[in-house]
Amino acid sequence: MMRSDGACEGEARFVEIVFPHHCNHLGTLFGGQALAWMDKAAFLVASRFAGRTVVTARSDRIDFKQAVKLGEIVELVASVVGVGRSSMTVRVQMLSEAKPGAAQKLATSGEFVMVAVDEAGRAVPVARALDRA
Repeated sequence: MMRSDGACEGEARFVEIVFPHHCNHLGTLFGGQALAWMDKAAFLVASRFAGRTVVTARSDRIDFKQAVKLGEIVELVASVVGVGRSSMTVRVQMLSEAKPGAAQKLATSGEFVMVAVDEAGRAVPVARALDRA
């Protein structure tokens, strides 16, 4: 299903630029920063999909495929790929561009399990299924 801005409800995208404070001594993106951005993307798509607060329960198979250098642009693409009773599996890809308009390359990928919670932090059912249309 499409939102009014043209994006799919089961997908979230956002763009970051790699600044010096995101980098290690080699001038490449810290792995922890990449994971933080990926977790943020998973949170955004899962909370929109569930229509409520979610928390990260697990991250699976994070693959660092290529280093991202200082000054590069990264686009994070997160998609809900599975729905359980109170959990959602979100696949996240981090794509890098050496300069604006350059071809994107897959830098990092992984999956996150997000759980819908109530105000007390207890798991609650996700009130919708994944639309496979």
